Amino acid sequence: MDNLQNIIDLKQHPINDLNSYTMQCKKELQENSILILKNFLKPEALVKLKLEAKALQEKAFYSFQEHNVLLAEKNKEWDDNHPCNVEVVSNKGCVPHDLIPDNSCLRSIYTSKLFQKFLKIVLSLEDIHPYADNLSSINYNYYDFKQQLGWHFDNASFAISLMIQSSESGGKFQYLKNARCVENNEINFLKIKAVLKNKILVDEILLEEGTLALFYGNNYLHRVTPVTSKKSRILATLNYNLKKHIKLSENARIIFFGRLN
Repeated sequence: MDNLQNIIDLKQHPINDLNSYTMQCKKELQENSILILKNFLKPEALVKLKLEAKALQEKAFYSFQEHNVLLAEKNKEWDDNHPCNVEVVSNKGCVPHDLIPDNSCLRSIYTSKLFQKFLKIVLSLEDIHPYADNLSSINYNYYDFKQQLGWHFDNASFAISLMIQSSESGGKFQYLKNARCVENNEINFLKIKAVLKNKILVDEILLEEGTLALFYGNNYLHRVTPVTSKKSRILATLNYNLKKHIKLSENARIIFFGRLN
Protein backbone atom coordinates (compact mmCIF):
# COMPACT_ATOMS: atom_id res chain seq x y z
CA MET A 1 0.00 0.00 0.00
CA ASP A 2 3.04 2.22 -0.58
CA ASN A 3 3.34 4.43 2.54
CA LEU A 4 -0.06 6.04 2.07
CA GLN A 5 -1.27 4.85 5.46
CA ASN A 6 0.97 7.55 6.97
CA ILE A 7 -0.35 10.27 4.67
CA ILE A 8 -4.00 9.56 3.81
CA ASP A 9 -6.71 8.88 6.39
CA LEU A 10 -7.58 5.44 5.01
CA LYS A 11 -10.15 4.81 7.73
CA GLN A 12 -12.22 7.79 6.66
CA HIS A 13 -11.27 7.47 2.98
CA PRO A 14 -10.51 3.79 2.22
CA ILE A 15 -9.32 4.27 -1.34
CA ASN A 16 -7.99 0.71 -1.12
CA ASP A 17 -11.65 -0.40 -1.14
CA LEU A 18 -11.99 -0.46 -4.91
CA ASN A 19 -15.59 -1.60 -4.74
CA SER A 20 -17.89 0.05 -2.21
CA TYR A 21 -16.03 3.27 -1.33
CA THR A 22 -14.47 3.88 -4.72
CA MET A 23 -17.75 3.28 -6.55
CA GLN A 24 -19.50 5.63 -4.14
CA CYS A 25 -16.96 8.33 -5.02
CA LYS A 26 -17.41 7.62 -8.73
CA LYS A 27 -21.18 7.99 -8.44
CA GLU A 28 -20.88 11.28 -6.56
CA LEU A 29 -18.47 12.69 -9.16
CA GLN A 30 -20.72 11.64 -12.02
CA GLU A 31 -23.78 13.18 -10.39
CA ASN A 32 -22.21 16.45 -9.25
CA SER A 33 -19.11 16.83 -11.47
CA ILE A 34 -17.19 17.56 -8.28
CA LEU A 35 -15.98 15.25 -5.52
CA ILE A 36 -14.98 16.74 -2.17
CA LEU A 37 -13.17 14.44 0.29
CA LYS A 38 -12.70 16.32 3.57
CA ASN A 39 -9.88 15.35 5.93
CA PHE A 40 -8.29 13.28 3.18
CA LEU A 41 -4.84 14.00 4.58
CA LYS A 42 -3.81 12.85 8.02
CA PRO A 43 -3.11 15.80 10.37
CA GLU A 44 0.61 15.04 10.61
CA ALA A 45 0.92 14.85 6.81
CA LEU A 46 -0.92 18.16 6.45
CA VAL A 47 1.50 19.80 8.91
CA LYS A 48 4.48 18.52 6.87
CA LEU A 49 3.01 19.82 3.62
CA LYS A 50 2.24 23.23 5.13
CA LEU A 51 5.84 23.58 6.28
CA GLU A 52 7.11 22.38 2.92
CA ALA A 53 4.86 24.76 0.98
CA LYS A 54 5.85 27.77 3.08
CA ALA A 55 9.55 26.92 2.75
CA LEU A 56 9.19 26.76 -1.04
CA GLN A 57 7.10 29.90 -1.45
CA GLU A 58 10.11 32.16 -1.91
CA LYS A 59 10.92 30.13 -5.03
CA ALA A 60 7.45 30.56 -6.52
CA PHE A 61 7.07 32.24 -9.90
CA TYR A 62 4.28 34.81 -9.78
CA SER A 63 2.32 35.41 -12.95
CA PHE A 64 -0.33 37.93 -13.95
CA GLN A 65 -2.70 37.08 -16.79
CA GLU A 66 -5.60 38.71 -18.54
CA HIS A 67 -7.56 36.00 -20.31
CA ASN A 68 -11.02 35.02 -21.48
CA VAL A 69 -13.09 32.14 -20.10
CA LEU A 70 -11.89 29.82 -22.87
CA LEU A 71 -8.19 30.49 -22.13
CA ALA A 72 -7.81 31.13 -25.85
CA GLU A 73 -7.01 33.91 -28.27
CA LYS A 74 -9.86 36.35 -28.89
CA ASN A 75 -12.28 35.14 -31.54
CA LYS A 76 -12.24 37.80 -34.26
CA GLU A 77 -15.72 36.76 -35.37
CA TRP A 78 -17.08 38.10 -32.06
CA ASP A 79 -16.86 41.65 -30.74
CA ASP A 80 -14.84 42.51 -27.61
CA ASN A 81 -17.99 42.45 -25.45
CA HIS A 82 -18.86 38.88 -26.37
CA PRO A 83 -18.81 36.81 -23.12
CA CYS A 84 -16.09 34.56 -24.51
CA ASN A 85 -13.91 37.52 -25.48
CA VAL A 86 -14.25 39.51 -22.24
CA GLU A 87 -10.99 39.41 -20.29
CA VAL A 88 -10.69 38.55 -16.60
CA VAL A 89 -7.64 38.51 -14.32
CA SER A 90 -5.70 35.60 -12.83
CA ASN A 91 -2.62 36.14 -10.67
CA LYS A 92 -0.90 33.63 -8.43
CA GLY A 93 2.43 32.06 -7.55
CA CYS A 94 3.49 28.60 -8.63
CA VAL A 95 6.24 26.18 -7.59
CA PRO A 96 6.86 23.55 -10.29
CA HIS A 97 7.44 19.83 -10.05
CA ASP A 98 11.23 19.90 -10.16
CA LEU A 99 11.39 21.94 -6.92
CA ILE A 100 9.20 19.51 -4.97
CA PRO A 101 11.48 17.54 -2.57
CA ASP A 102 12.07 13.86 -3.37
CA ASN A 103 10.70 12.86 0.05
CA SER A 104 7.56 15.02 -0.23
CA CYS A 105 4.21 13.48 0.71
CA LEU A 106 2.93 14.90 -2.56
CA ARG A 107 5.31 12.68 -4.54
CA SER A 108 4.26 9.67 -2.47
CA ILE A 109 0.60 10.30 -3.29
CA TYR A 110 1.21 11.19 -6.92
CA THR A 111 3.27 8.09 -7.76
CA SER A 112 1.22 5.66 -5.66
CA LYS A 113 -0.20 2.82 -7.78
CA LEU A 114 -3.11 2.55 -5.35
CA PHE A 115 -3.97 6.25 -5.63
CA GLN A 116 -3.70 6.07 -9.42
CA LYS A 117 -5.97 3.04 -9.52
CA PHE A 118 -8.50 4.87 -7.35
CA LEU A 119 -8.40 7.83 -9.74
CA LYS A 120 -8.79 5.69 -12.84
CA ILE A 121 -11.90 4.00 -11.46
CA VAL A 122 -13.46 7.22 -10.13
CA LEU A 123 -12.70 9.13 -13.34
CA SER A 124 -13.56 6.18 -15.64
CA LEU A 125 -10.13 6.26 -17.27
CA GLU A 126 -8.09 3.46 -18.81
CA ASP A 127 -4.78 4.96 -17.75
CA ILE A 128 -3.09 8.13 -16.53
CA HIS A 129 0.48 9.35 -16.96
CA PRO A 130 2.76 12.07 -15.57
CA TYR A 131 3.70 15.02 -17.76
CA ALA A 132 6.82 14.46 -19.84
CA ASP A 133 8.30 17.85 -18.90
CA ASN A 134 9.89 18.36 -15.49
CA LEU A 135 7.62 21.23 -14.37
CA SER A 136 3.98 20.31 -14.71
CA SER A 137 3.10 17.11 -12.82
CA ILE A 138 2.97 18.40 -9.21
CA ASN A 139 2.57 22.09 -8.42
CA TYR A 140 2.10 24.29 -5.38
CA ASN A 141 -0.16 27.27 -6.09
CA TYR A 142 -0.11 30.38 -3.90
CA TYR A 143 -2.80 33.06 -3.74
CA ASP A 144 -1.63 36.00 -1.68
CA PHE A 145 -3.62 39.09 -0.70
CA LYS A 146 -5.85 40.30 -3.59
CA GLN A 147 -4.76 37.43 -5.83
CA GLN A 148 -7.33 35.29 -7.62
CA LEU A 149 -8.12 32.85 -10.40
CA GLY A 150 -10.48 34.41 -12.92
CA TRP A 151 -13.53 32.73 -14.44
CA HIS A 152 -12.54 30.05 -16.96
CA PHE A 153 -13.00 26.55 -18.29
CA ASP A 154 -10.04 24.18 -17.96
CA ASN A 155 -8.36 22.76 -21.04
CA ALA A 156 -7.79 19.47 -19.22
CA SER A 157 -10.85 17.26 -18.70
CA PHE A 158 -10.30 16.89 -14.94
CA ALA A 159 -8.47 18.58 -12.08
CA ILE A 160 -7.12 17.07 -8.85
CA SER A 161 -6.16 19.31 -5.95
CA LEU A 162 -5.25 19.20 -2.28
CA MET A 163 -6.03 22.20 -0.08
CA ILE A 164 -2.95 22.82 2.04
CA GLN A 165 -3.78 26.17 3.64
CA SER A 166 -7.02 28.16 3.55
CA SER A 167 -7.05 31.94 3.56
CA GLU A 168 -8.83 33.59 6.48
CA SER A 169 -11.17 35.40 4.10
CA GLY A 170 -11.83 35.34 0.37
CA GLY A 171 -10.24 32.63 -1.77
CA LYS A 172 -13.53 30.79 -2.25
CA PHE A 173 -14.03 28.29 -5.04
CA GLN A 174 -17.06 29.16 -7.17
CA TYR A 175 -18.49 27.30 -10.15
CA LEU A 176 -21.47 27.23 -12.48
CA LYS A 177 -23.07 24.06 -13.81
CA ASN A 178 -24.27 23.51 -17.37
CA ALA A 179 -22.28 26.33 -18.92
CA ARG A 180 -20.57 24.14 -21.52
CA CYS A 181 -20.63 20.60 -22.90
CA VAL A 182 -17.37 19.82 -24.65
CA GLU A 183 -18.64 16.42 -25.77
CA ASN A 184 -21.54 17.99 -27.72
CA ASN A 185 -19.62 21.15 -28.70
CA GLU A 186 -22.19 23.28 -26.85
CA ILE A 187 -21.63 26.47 -24.87
CA ASN A 188 -24.16 28.65 -23.05
CA PHE A 189 -23.18 32.23 -23.86
CA LEU A 190 -26.09 33.73 -21.90
CA LYS A 191 -25.05 31.95 -18.68
CA ILE A 192 -21.44 33.00 -19.11
CA LYS A 193 -22.48 36.61 -19.68
CA ALA A 194 -24.67 36.51 -16.56
CA VAL A 195 -21.78 35.14 -14.47
CA LEU A 196 -19.36 37.81 -15.67
CA LYS A 197 -21.90 40.50 -14.76
CA ASN A 198 -22.67 38.90 -11.37
CA LYS A 199 -26.30 38.41 -12.34
CA ILE A 200 -26.66 34.70 -11.68
CA LEU A 201 -26.33 32.56 -8.55
CA VAL A 202 -23.29 30.27 -8.58
CA ASP A 203 -22.27 27.38 -6.36
CA GLU A 204 -19.61 28.24 -3.78
CA ILE A 205 -17.33 26.02 -1.72
CA LEU A 206 -14.78 27.01 0.90
CA LEU A 207 -12.37 24.08 0.74
CA GLU A 208 -11.08 23.06 4.14
CA GLU A 209 -7.42 22.28 4.76
CA GLY A 210 -6.55 18.65 4.05
CA THR A 211 -9.37 18.26 1.50
CA LEU A 212 -8.94 16.40 -1.79
CA ALA A 213 -11.06 17.76 -4.64
CA LEU A 214 -11.71 16.19 -8.04
CA PHE A 215 -13.46 18.37 -10.60
CA TYR A 216 -14.53 18.25 -14.25
CA GLY A 217 -13.27 21.73 -15.00
CA ASN A 218 -13.57 21.67 -18.78
CA ASN A 219 -17.39 21.76 -18.68
CA TYR A 220 -17.91 23.87 -15.56
CA LEU A 221 -17.14 27.56 -15.46
CA HIS A 222 -15.18 28.24 -12.26
CA ARG A 223 -12.93 30.65 -10.40
CA VAL A 224 -11.19 31.40 -7.08
CA THR A 225 -12.37 34.69 -5.59
CA PRO A 226 -9.74 37.25 -4.54
CA VAL A 227 -8.01 36.49 -1.24
CA THR A 228 -8.84 39.22 1.28
CA SER A 229 -6.57 38.17 4.15
CA LYS A 230 -2.84 38.34 4.75
CA LYS A 231 -2.87 34.55 5.17
CA SER A 232 -2.26 32.98 1.76
CA ARG A 233 -4.39 30.32 0.12
CA ILE A 234 -2.11 27.39 -0.76
CA LEU A 235 -3.22 24.58 -3.04
CA ALA A 236 -1.33 21.61 -4.44
CA THR A 237 -2.37 20.25 -7.82
CA LEU A 238 -1.69 16.72 -9.01
CA ASN A 239 -1.64 16.82 -12.80
CA TYR A 240 -1.86 13.72 -14.98
CA ASN A 241 -2.22 13.17 -18.70
CA LEU A 242 -4.29 10.61 -20.58
CA LYS A 243 -1.39 9.81 -22.92
CA LYS A 244 2.30 9.11 -22.44
CA HIS A 245 5.09 11.55 -23.32
CA ILE A 246 2.90 14.68 -23.29
CA LYS A 247 4.43 18.00 -22.25
CA LEU A 248 2.58 21.11 -21.17
CA SER A 249 2.81 23.58 -24.04
CA GLU A 250 5.85 25.86 -24.11
CA ASN A 251 3.60 28.92 -23.91
CA ALA A 252 1.86 27.59 -20.80
CA ARG A 253 5.18 26.72 -19.15
CA ILE A 254 6.48 30.25 -19.72
CA ILE A 255 3.25 31.77 -18.37
CA PHE A 256 2.95 29.62 -15.24
CA PHE A 257 6.57 28.82 -14.38
CA GLY A 258 8.60 31.52 -16.11
CA ARG A 259 10.83 28.95 -17.82
CA LEU A 260 10.74 25.92 -20.12
CA ASN A 261 12.97 23.57 -18.10
